[in-house]
Order: sequence, then C-alpha cells, then structure tokens
Amino acid sequence: MWNPDTYMKFSGLRTRPALELASRCRPVGDGLIYDLGCGPGNSTQVLASLFPKAHITGIDSSPEMLARAAEEGPEGVTWLQGDLNNWTAPEPAELIFSNALYNWLPNHDRLFPRLLGHLKEGGQLAIQMPTNFDAPSHVLMRETVENSPYRDRLSSILRHGIVRPMPEYYDIFAPIAASVDIWETDYAQILEGDDPVFNWVSGTALRPIMAALDNHEQKAFAVDYKAALNEAYPKRPDGKTLFPFKRIFMVVGV
Repeated sequence: MWNPDTYMKFSGLRTRPALELASRCRPVGDGLIYDLGCGPGNSTQVLASLFPKAHITGIDSSPEMLARAAEEGPEGVTWLQGDLNNWTAPEPAELIFSNALYNWLPNHDRLFPRLLGHLKEGGQLAIQMPTNFDAPSHVLMRETVENSPYRDRLSSILRHGIVRPMPEYYDIFAPIAASVDIWETDYAQILEGDDPVFNWVSGTALRPIMAALDNHEQKAFAVDYKAALNEAYPKRPDGKTLFPFKRIFMVVGV
C-alpha cells in the first residue's frame, strides 16, 4: 500500500524531476496527455500548469494515491486506476508522460516500444526513472536484508537491475523513433531532520520490504538499516544531510 503522506514529505524534491522532464517536451495544445503512475497528482499538476489547454488523464495502480490526487490535484483531470504493466491507451495521445514509474516495472525492451504505439504521429513519450540502485541507500538495504533472520522471505522482494544503462535505451528507441533525447542528472539532494534518508526511502523503495514484516520485525529492521544509513550519509556541519540521487530522463518523438 502506498502512503501519500510519507511519499509527499519530500514533495519538492520528488516533483522537480517531473518539472524538468515536462519542460523538455514540445507544446501539445489541446491534445491528450496520459500521466502514467501519476501518484498523488504532483506530476499531473506540473503537466496542467505547462499545458493548460490539454486534456489530461492520470492513471495509477494505487487507490490511496488516486484519492489524494482527486482531492488535491488539478481540476479537469480524469483519474483512473489501472494495471500499468499491461496498460493500453483508449485513444492515441500527443504525450505519454511517466515520472518514476518504470523503475518498478521490468521488461523495458517490450514496454517502451509498445508505448510509442499509443502515440499520434508527432507525439512524444517522456519518461524519468531513478538510477540509484547501486547507491549506498540501496546497497545497504540489500545488505540489511541479507543479514536479517527473515532474508529468505525478503530476497525475492528486492528490485535490482530494472533500469538499464543509457546506451541500451538509445538502442531500444533509435530504430523506431523519429527523435531520441536522453540525459542523466545527479541531484545533490539536501535533507533535514533525523534519519532523513530512511524517511526518504520509506516512501518508495523500502515500502514493499516493510509491508512483508510484522511490527516487531519492522522495528528491528529499521534500527539496523538506520544505523547503516546514518554512517553512510552523515550530517554536515550545518546539521543537514546530502543525499546524492541520480535519475535518467528520455523524451522520444514519433
């Protein structure tokens, strides 16, 4: 279960990549936009602000996230719940937009070309994904799992290797697209408070692990994982914590 409150504790940092991705897209006028994995509607708000005449549909698998989006998201948006691993567009779009969804779903060599098939001629596919699976935050998560008494239960939950190196995405798109724009950004995220990196991953990558543990196991896991994170990401002299975070972006035209 996704928790919108936990996810949006870092709303500015989570929304910034969506804004930077959308700003590289061509105007769509009054065309159709699908926001895949819209979450609580923060990325959809970006799209509504940049493309005010567009018809936008936000789609997510989480009823909790969609409830927040419907309550706090932009007006005039259609909100739908659906399985995004097998999503099919009801009608072709000018823009298919996805901010931090496909790092959860494998088989990009199959999924991404299929998405291009849901675009109108001249349409765009815009995708952003974290590429930080080899960062200390994720390495230590895997190590904490492996050193835990419930590692057999958790090992199958860990995700690794879903997001591919940049050249592989170029090779997927180049033979079938009219244009391919791919770049990476390494953010120096500045976090505040105690256990900030733990709080960050609690809204995303750590969520399925905690869901598989009971309350006692969650507390024990958190103690070990927090200690490792705080050593890897110490507070700076001003009391804040630097949390480098790398993401890949792509805007593909047909």
